[in-house]
Amino acid sequence: MKKYDVIIIGGGAAGMMAAAGLAQRGRRVAVLDMGTTPGRKVAASGGGRCNITNMNANHTRYFGENVNFVRSALANTKPGDILDWMTTHNLSVTEKAPGQYFCVQGADAVVAALMDDADGVDIKYETVVQDAEFINNQFTIQTNRGNFIADSVIIASGGTSFGVLGVSDVGHKIAKKFGHKIIPLRPALCGMAVQDFDPDLAGVTTEVEIKVGREIIADSLLFTHFGIGGPAVYRASVRDFDDGIMINFCPGKDIAQIMRDAKRTMGKKSVAGVLELYMPRRLARYFAQNDERRIADMPDKDILKIANSVSQFKIDAGNIKLHNLQSAEVVRGGVSTDKISSKTMESQLQPGLFFVGEVLDIAGDLGGFNLHWAWASARVAAKYA
Repeated sequence: MKKYDVIIIGGGAAGMMAAAGLAQRGRRVAVLDMGTTPGRKVAASGGGRCNITNMNANHTRYFGENVNFVRSALANTKPGDILDWMTTHNLSVTEKAPGQYFCVQGADAVVAALMDDADGVDIKYETVVQDAEFINNQFTIQTNRGNFIADSVIIASGGTSFGVLGVSDVGHKIAKKFGHKIIPLRPALCGMAVQDFDPDLAGVTTEVEIKVGREIIADSLLFTHFGIGGPAVYRASVRDFDDGIMINFCPGKDIAQIMRDAKRTMGKKSVAGVLELYMPRRLARYFAQNDERRIADMPDKDILKIANSVSQFKIDAGNIKLHNLQSAEVVRGGVSTDKISSKTMESQLQPGLFFVGEVLDIAGDLGGFNLHWAWASARVAAKYA
């Protein structure tokens, strides 16, 4: 039975980045992965283009019970460091939105670069981890392909979202076995099933502002057959929305004043006719609720009621059902960071046991933040394992 310095459980973004860092230190490393190829989520990220990082990566764009946990790792691996890493592999980036970088050559090229850096690492595919034990100052990892032994173990098994790519909760089970608390999982970066809108709106896209707590998210919203989706909703879903959400469908405009002015300047138009100037036609008709009166004939109180529904559309938390983990891009919850060193990613309950990436109770915003966390946390663990 071959012994390794470090065994990494999971061959995703964090696992392969950790493997690369350890290989550069000359460590004997094995990566145990349940799939047939490495970096499956990386390959699927950004629609196959790989949202490699985001220049705005800081603790305010991450969520969990202790978001300050990310500060040290983010300070050690900045977005510019990842862009430099891309350059060393002759990969170029394109900026889709301010600070949001994608790989021009595609996600598969990023996976190939990770594999190149991990040269010399033993990668064991179709290897399902079943248990882990610490006996006689070494770890024994039990799998469907026999046992593997190492001085240190890095858990990079990810969360349980995006199940079509092959996911496992083994990282949570191992963490719990060694005394770590598991924060309950829920879907994040996903659509919301709500009953507040007409199903006929499905397919309509519009720019909105969504207020979640004290934060306002400005992005696009897509109506679906089940409710709402699109970037604005995905971003809202990763946050804590215990008090529900408030949607402004005419951001940056005083729609009440606009409609009062329309009584004088466009009096012959219907409410829907006025709203159509500021939003998609089907959405305007939804808010007008089939009211065909000329706007000039409408009392101000009726106009104000419609305007408020446009700019302050409240959806209570109890009326929101998140799409399931199968369709979610990430999860909220995971291994609590309470007993893990933010400086090294090492367990404070079991020396030699490290946790990186999405297996932890850290979830990033939409737009490259989760991949950046994978890179940053993995690079830290690779220095100390």
